[in-house]
Amino acid sequence: MPGSVPLALGLDTAGLQVPWYFRCPISLELMRDPVTVSTGQTYDRASIESWVATGNTTCPVTRAPLADFTLIPNHTLRRLIQEWCVAHRSMGVERIPTPKQPADPDLVRSLVAQGPGLPALRRLRALARESDKNRLVMATHETRAALVESAFGSGAASSEELEAEAMAVLALVGLGEAEAAEVVGREERVARLGKVLGGGAGAGVPLEARVNAGAVAEAAASASGAEARAVLGAAEGVMDGLVELVEEKANARAVRVGIRALFALCLAKENRPRAVAAGAASALARRVAEGGAGEPERALAAVERLCRAEGGRDAVVAGAGGGAAAVAALVRAMSGRAAEHAAGALVAVVGGCEALQVEAVRAGAMSQLLMLVQGGCSERAKRKAQHLLKLLRSAWPNTDCIANSDDFLQHY
Repeated sequence: MPGSVPLALGLDTAGLQVPWYFRCPISLELMRDPVTVSTGQTYDRASIESWVATGNTTCPVTRAPLADFTLIPNHTLRRLIQEWCVAHRSMGVERIPTPKQPADPDLVRSLVAQGPGLPALRRLRALARESDKNRLVMATHETRAALVESAFGSGAASSEELEAEAMAVLALVGLGEAEAAEVVGREERVARLGKVLGGGAGAGVPLEARVNAGAVAEAAASASGAEARAVLGAAEGVMDGLVELVEEKANARAVRVGIRALFALCLAKENRPRAVAAGAASALARRVAEGGAGEPERALAAVERLCRAEGGRDAVVAGAGGGAAAVAALVRAMSGRAAEHAAGALVAVVGGCEALQVEAVRAGAMSQLLMLVQGGCSERAKRKAQHLLKLLRSAWPNTDCIANSDDFLQHY
């Protein structure tokens, strides 16, 4: 509402005192979703979740160990806070909304205990779609392990529809290290992922099923070591299917999943030549050049790695529309969060080619690199930028866009 006052300590400065028992002991702000921990103390949910997420195992107020990390909604206190907000509406205070509570862990366990069945899986999928909090509640080994069994047809009552539904839930909930090992460690399960992922281009597998399989492949690769990633990347259909997702024209989720999975798989050196052969370098470079990567940091990190694989540099240049276009796209990318990876890819693209070095300078690489170095970047990013600055130094006199001044030359 116009003229409303933020629900925080700003209320005090507006001449309205917030009762101390309405404040979170951690943030000292008005609680929006009060929850009680095992010691009996009440905190705002966001504050205590952040406290626990950073590794703390004690109650912030009492310093007593938390017997468990269950957060019980304090409905009575929340209603009192809402009534207080309504009572002070004339002073510009907005009523806090009633928070949507996370899924009940007992409900999740009950649905999992029902065994593989479409009604239970559909209910689990609906809960997972609802919120991050629900997905966190569902991210237990028991739930994930049961979903893996259902998604890969281990049960007697398995069917294609049931497997697809379980895979969809698994794509939302993700995999831990143990569940990833259960997927990658079984040859038939890796083959199943490859079959679904490679089922595009007229093979009859719906796009949604391929996207879900891609998300499970990404989760498995992210939670595994290099050896397991190499096994997954070598499976027939996996690389080709992920490249098809990246090249989807009208499905942003497919593109994001494809990029994330290719990035995770390309952490293993053995997978990089496979990815290049499948067209990943060209597809990722096109997405970067078009500005529609969706996951720019991971896309450029993958491009940087693939540039160093045999044939990768040429594939990146061709995919971006030629040398000048590729250089311009990478220079533009140095203004965003993925600047370090853009700089690394640019080193691989322009190295040994004086004409492309001149193109990089003309595209504004020098100013972007100096901004990167002076902007408090990481040491690794700084080393890449400094290397590229030295590499491009010989190209400065061949361009009109940067003055060959003593001050500039003395920088690097």
